[in-house]
Amino acid sequence: MSAQNRLPLALLVAGGAVTSALAYRYLLRPWYLRWGATDAEADGPLPGDDFVEAPQHQDTHAVTIDAPPEEVWPWLVQIGQDIGQDKGGFYSYTWLENLVGCRMRNADTILPAYQRLHAGDTVRLHPTAPPIPVGQIESGHSLVLGQHEDRERDPLGGTWAFALQPEGRSRTRLLARSRWTWRPGLWNWIGYYLLLEPAHFIMERKMLLGIKARAERHSRRQGRPAVSIDPTV
Repeated sequence: MSAQNRLPLALLVAGGAVTSALAYRYLLRPWYLRWGATDAEADGPLPGDDFVEAPQHQDTHAVTIDAPPEEVWPWLVQIGQDIGQDKGGFYSYTWLENLVGCRMRNADTILPAYQRLHAGDTVRLHPTAPPIPVGQIESGHSLVLGQHEDRERDPLGGTWAFALQPEGRSRTRLLARSRWTWRPGLWNWIGYYLLLEPAHFIMERKMLLGIKARAERHSRRQGRPAVSIDPTV
């Protein structure tokens, strides 16, 4: 190919790259950062927001579930990987999780042994990774995984929060919000912005839909609350 012919090709490639970058920045990314959430939900406060005061990343995802909060909560509170046990999993793409060694199984039933969770307990994502502390929990209403950032000792911080909001007597809005910071640097920015953010969205979207499917199926079968919620927990 002559130099004269290579120039239009280079311009075409450059134009395509710029167009793709703009589409990602202004169309795709805003969509997946607020998937399922209304503007009021995405912009409004949720439990755990005060854990990370100035996050470099925030997303809010939401789904409507045709079951009241008391029938959704049991599926949420039992999430996690538990070495040698049968905890609830994360209701997402198990084959992808296990591809990186998570050894995950997703429960299709409510597990009585994992219905009590307290602030200070932990939730495990991977057998070899440090578990995430339960920073805040209001039984039947909200669960915040993560802890307050310590700006003096470690400016990095992150939270993964879930909230149940009733809609009438028989529906629930399940909201999930992530807020985190990362160390400065081009490669860190690329890793979080272009890899972690989309991967997190893909897995969390499946998780919310997985909880929705299980809660609605259980509600139709039982015709009553899945379990009673102890307000003292």
